[in-house]
Amino acid sequence: MNSDEYLYFLDRAFDGMLAVLGELGDERANQAPPFDGANSPWAITYHCTEVADYWIGHLIGGRESNRDRAAEFTATGTIADLTRVVTELRSRLQNDLELFDPVAPLANTPPADYEGPSRALTPNGVLLHVLEELAQHHGQVEVSRDALSTVPVEAAL
Repeated sequence: MNSDEYLYFLDRAFDGMLAVLGELGDERANQAPPFDGANSPWAITYHCTEVADYWIGHLIGGRESNRDRAAEFTATGTIADLTRVVTELRSRLQNDLELFDPVAPLANTPPADYEGPSRALTPNGVLLHVLEELAQHHGQVEVSRDALSTVPVEAAL
């Protein structure tokens, strides 16, 4: 596995999500579309940074994790702040994957009740899961943008 090639695809997903947030602006990016249980595009994108940091950084890279998954969906902030988070994350992930060994055991194992694949994963499986999540949520951010664009600003608040 070529880590530069893998990170290229993660970058595409993050760049796409950040571009959508840029179209929305800070205020709209932090608003949830008018659907039951919907999350704001900003929160979804932030969740993706935490997904990648946990699954790659903690499980493959062996870094400590104090992830609060529930808080990810209510997080808010500026697009500039989230862009910095993505930039810093990419640097950490590059370090995590520098000595990637697809047959090495994972450095950490997610708890049995953790949301994710319902089977034990290899390091390659972890990378595929992260890519799956980012691709899925990139589409969710785009659909959220489309939904928010049909709601008057005052109604979305």
